[in-house]
Amino acid sequence: MSQITTQPGGHASMAGRTIARVGYGTMQLGALPVHGAVDPEDAVRILQRAIELGINHFDTAQFYGNGFANQMLRRALPLSDDEIAIVSKVGAVVGPGGQGLVTAQRPHELRAQVEANLATLGVDRLAAVNIRRTDFGMLVADGDQRVDLDDQLAELIALRDEGKIDGIGLSNVTLAQLQRALPAGIVTAQNSYSLVQRDDEPLLELTQHEGITWAPYFPLGSAFPGFPKVTEQTAVRDAAAALGVTPAQIGLAWLLQHAPHVLLIPGTGSLDHLVENTAVGDIQLDATTMAGLDGLAARLDK
Repeated sequence: MSQITTQPGGHASMAGRTIARVGYGTMQLGALPVHGAVDPEDAVRILQRAIELGINHFDTAQFYGNGFANQMLRRALPLSDDEIAIVSKVGAVVGPGGQGLVTAQRPHELRAQVEANLATLGVDRLAAVNIRRTDFGMLVADGDQRVDLDDQLAELIALRDEGKIDGIGLSNVTLAQLQRALPAGIVTAQNSYSLVQRDDEPLLELTQHEGITWAPYFPLGSAFPGFPKVTEQTAVRDAAAALGVTPAQIGLAWLLQHAPHVLLIPGTGSLDHLVENTAVGDIQLDATTMAGLDGLAARLDK
């Protein structure tokens, strides 16, 4: 019997699966063994509570905690349930000595990472796998790690044909790369995107036109110092006060209402924050509030 009772924020279709638009990202769980913020038993409780709240879409990667996040998913969830969608990411691995990430972009390395995800999770296939490109950003490839996108897509297509993944996604990509990849049958895309960082609006529009889900990371603004944060904006705080919710909930609710194909994958190590994140599917922003929030990024750029 399915353990999914509701679908927070409505639902979307991805690689033939119906998933809740509000999901859960395991990146913070992957950092827990390093920072000691939450022990494994608490991580399991968080994941099990996510299922109880109706979440059936979990975003992960083998390099999150060098397999720790996937181990917790395996312990906590009935991964044999076809209603639970596990989406992973490949293109990087934990560096020597378990410190930091290094690029792993070559096709055989992508395959090895998919196999590692399957083995750690104890499943036969993944709902989707994102190729995390390293052309720009914090982790940039050089030397033989500068791999043509078509070669990477060919390897993921082969894995899809073998039944090890249901869908192919892209992460950290340009508009031109996404357009180039469309013939491969892309089902999801992930880039940094939020109420205060909307440079990738053309990618969001293209994914909506092509029926591709859009799962932004940094949905509340970049975690790095010096970048604008959604929760620090006056318009966001005013909207939150008017509705009796948190500024973070306003930022996430705006994403859901901005486009119907947006998926949320916020991560947290707190049960209270998990409940708050899931509840954003019930928050309705009126037209005046949406209009005020819509222009926020443009005002910050001036």
